[in-house]
Amino acid sequence: MTSRRVRVRGRVQAVGYRWFTRNVAETHHVTGWVRNRRDGTVEAELHGAAEDVDAVLAELRRGPEHARVDSIDVAAIDEATAVDFEFRPTI
Repeated sequence: MTSRRVRVRGRVQAVGYRWFTRNVAETHHVTGWVRNRRDGTVEAELHGAAEDVDAVLAELRRGPEHARVDSIDVAAIDEATAVDFEFRPTI
């Protein structure tokens, strides 16, 4: 299992980016969560097989149709035990 914390910068709010993230994660059997941040970024945690997490990260770099991804920060974190993929409140 691989676990990553992700922060995405650019035009990533009000463009369906969180829904996109959840759909891509579920397609690749990755668990975790996603939320907007008040600074305009989107933050997520991804947990799954290394190749599946990498596939999700590749999609997040592209983003949905109306998004513009300027940068993505990815950090390894301790493995977590999430059973699905959820939305979390904005912080």
